[in-house]
Amino acid sequence: MEIKVCGPGCAKCHEAERIVREALEESGIEASVEKVSDFNEIAKLGVFSTPAVIIDGQAKCVGKVPTKKDVLAWIK
Repeated sequence: MEIKVCGPGCAKCHEAERIVREALEESGIEASVEKVSDFNEIAKLGVFSTPAVIIDGQAKCVGKVPTKKDVLAWIK
């Protein structure tokens, strides 16, 4: 599983990444988590509002910080 957390590095983007990593640790699921902060790369992913969470190429959350419950549901 490949997870990308998109954002320029603001507090909400860091929060989204923290929640994703906590959810993975809690679930025991192995996945690579990549922080994408380059605006060109973010746009190539089809994301125009951050923070965003992309799982295996599919945008799961755009423009808001997901809850841990949401992330757990997406990765199971």
